[in-house]
Amino acid sequence: MGSKIKSKVPRFFGLRIYFFATFIYFFLVMPVSSILLFKYGPMWVENTNVDTITAIVEDPVIQPGEAANEWDFGGTIYLLLKLLLFSYILGFAFSLPFKIYFRKKRKHQKIPDKLYKFCRKFLIRTPLIYSGILFLSFGVILSYMAYKLFIQGEFNEITQKFYEQFFFITFVSALLSTLFVYYWQKHRVHIRYIEFVYTKDELVKRLSTFKEGKIRNRLWVSSAMTSLMPLMIVVFYLFISTSSVKDLGIENLSDDQLQILIGKYALYFGGDIQNQLPGLFYVNVFDSMMMFGGIFTGIFTALIYLLFFIRWTTIDIVYPVRELLGNMQRTGRGEMDNLSIVRMNDEIGELTEGYNDMSLKLKEYIINISRINEANARFVPRQFLDFLGKESISEIKLGDQVQKDMSILFTDIRDFTMISEQMTPKENFDFLNNYLGYMEPVIRNNNGFIDKFIGDSIMALFPDNAEDAINAAIEMKIKLTEFNHIISQFGQPPVSTGIGIHTGKLMLGVVGGEGRMDGTVISDAVNLTSRLEGLTKIYGASIVISEDTLIKINDPTNYQYRFLDIVQVKGKKKAIYIFEILDGENEEVKNLKIKSKQTFSKAIQQFKDKQFEDAVKSFREVLKINPGDKAASRYIARCKQFIQTGSPEDWDGIEKF
Repeated sequence: MGSKIKSKVPRFFGLRIYFFATFIYFFLVMPVSSILLFKYGPMWVENTNVDTITAIVEDPVIQPGEAANEWDFGGTIYLLLKLLLFSYILGFAFSLPFKIYFRKKRKHQKIPDKLYKFCRKFLIRTPLIYSGILFLSFGVILSYMAYKLFIQGEFNEITQKFYEQFFFITFVSALLSTLFVYYWQKHRVHIRYIEFVYTKDELVKRLSTFKEGKIRNRLWVSSAMTSLMPLMIVVFYLFISTSSVKDLGIENLSDDQLQILIGKYALYFGGDIQNQLPGLFYVNVFDSMMMFGGIFTGIFTALIYLLFFIRWTTIDIVYPVRELLGNMQRTGRGEMDNLSIVRMNDEIGELTEGYNDMSLKLKEYIINISRINEANARFVPRQFLDFLGKESISEIKLGDQVQKDMSILFTDIRDFTMISEQMTPKENFDFLNNYLGYMEPVIRNNNGFIDKFIGDSIMALFPDNAEDAINAAIEMKIKLTEFNHIISQFGQPPVSTGIGIHTGKLMLGVVGGEGRMDGTVISDAVNLTSRLEGLTKIYGASIVISEDTLIKINDPTNYQYRFLDIVQVKGKKKAIYIFEILDGENEEVKNLKIKSKQTFSKAIQQFKDKQFEDAVKSFREVLKINPGDKAASRYIARCKQFIQTGSPEDWDGIEKF
C-alpha cells in the first residue's frame, strides 16, 4: 500500500463514546428540567393540595390516583435510565467481537475465520448501528412522552406545558447525542480501524458505492451541530426564561409597577396600556438567572461540538489528502507501488480512487514500456544508445553517429554450410539459437555487446579494453566444448569456430531511411577483423589477433601467444602482423604449441631471412612436437615453393591474400 499502515494497532472502543454522548445529553436536559421544575413549582403548589404534594415528595416515580397524571417526571427519568442501561449492554455486546479482533491483532495472535468475517461485514456499519442502539432508548422515551402528551392528554395546562417543553429539549438533546455518536464512530472507523480489517486491494477503491457522500453535506452537518443546534437550545432557554404579565394576576397595575415593567417605553402604548400589557412578557430576577444559565449551557455545548467536529472534519479531510500527497510524491520519485487507502466516500475518496486507478495504469504502462525497452535492448544494445548519448531508442534519429576506439571480435562456425545441409530449416534455427545462447552471455559478462548476428557469425564490440575481447574469446572456446558435449548426446557431430580480434577506430551510427533504420558499425577495422577470422582456417588457429590488439594489452604476459605471420588481407594495402592466442586451444594442443613455440619463432625468422632450407628443417621439428600444427605445415609448403622457383627480388616476407 502506498500509504504507510500504522505500525501500532489501535484499541477498539464503543462504550466511552456512549458515556460521553450520555453526559452531553444529561448536561443539556437536566439544567432545563431543573429550571422548568423551579419555574412551574409555584403553579403546581397553587393547584395541588398538601396531601398530593406530600405523596409526590415521598414517591416521585409512581403516584396514586390523579397525582400520577399530574406529576410523572420521575417515572420518565427512571424509564430513560433503564433504557440507556439496556443500550449500554447491547452496545457492549456488539462491540465485543471488535475488541477481541483488535486485541488479537495487537498481540499477533491467530484470528478465527468467523470473527474476521463478522468484523469485515459490520465495521463500516458500526457508526449507524452504534447511533441506532443509543437512539433506540431515546426513541422509546420520546414515543412514551408523545403518547402521554398528544394522545392520552390527561395533564392539566401547567403539566402539559412542562412536558411539551421537556419533550422539545429531550428531542434536541437526543438528536445531538445520537449524531455525536455517529460521527465520532465514523471518524474512528475511517481513520483508525479500516486498514486493519480490509485488504490492500479492497482499500484502493471505495468500500461503499451505494450512496456517495459530499464534503459539502459534511460541512453543513458540522455547521448545524456546532451552531444551529446549540443556538436552538439558547433560544429555548430564552423562551422559558420569560414570564407573562398576566401571570401576575393584577388587573390594574399601578404607576410604579408600570415603571418597573416597561419604564420609559410606556409612551409607545398610549392610553390603553392596561389592556395591551397582558399579552406581553417580562424577565424577573429568577428568569434572568435561568437565561444566563441557559446561554452558558448553549455556549458550552457549542464549544464541545466545535472542538470535536472541527477536529474530526479537519482530520477526515486533511489526513487522507496528506496521505495522498505523500504517495504522489513517492510516485513522482519513481516508486510505483504506493497506493492510497480510500478512507472516505466523498470527493476525497473519489479523488483517491482516481489516483489509485491512475497509479495502477501508470505502473502497468511503465511495466509495458520497460518490457518494450528490454525487448529493444535485445535488438539495439544499451551500450549503443549510451555511446550515441541517448536515453532510449525513441531518441535515435537517422544520421546519429559517434567515433570510438574499440576492440572488435568476429567469430564464425567452420563449415556451417555443410552442417546445415543435413538439418531442416527448423533444426537450423534451433541449432543456432542453442549455440548463440551459449556465446551471448560470455560476451555480455566480459563487458562487450553484440552488434549483430550474421547467420552463424557473431560480431561483438568491446569498448573498454582489449583484454575483455581476448578473455571473451577464450571463454567462448571453453563454452564451445560444453556445447559440443551437449549436442554429441543427440548424435550431432562437434563443431569448431574461429575467432578474429582487431582494435581500431570505428564509427557507430544509424543508417537507413525514414521507414527503416538500423544501428551499425562502419569501419575498415570491421572488415579487417572479419579477414582475421578467416585466417584462423588457413593457419589452423582458434584465435587470431592483430598487432594493434596486442599492443593494447596492459600485460601481454597474462596470455600464451605466438607470432604467426605478416599478411596483407583482401581489400587492404597495408600489411599487418598477426598473432595466435594459444589459451583458446584445448590443453593438449596448447601445451604442444607452447613447447614448440621457440622453435616455431626461430623457423619464422629463418623464413623471413630467406633461409628456406633451414626454415623447413625447423618447421619439421615443430611438426615432430606437434604434428597437427597447420601453420608450420603451411610455412613448409611456402618454403618448398620458394626453393623450387626462387623468391622475387622485391619479396618482403608478406603473405598476400
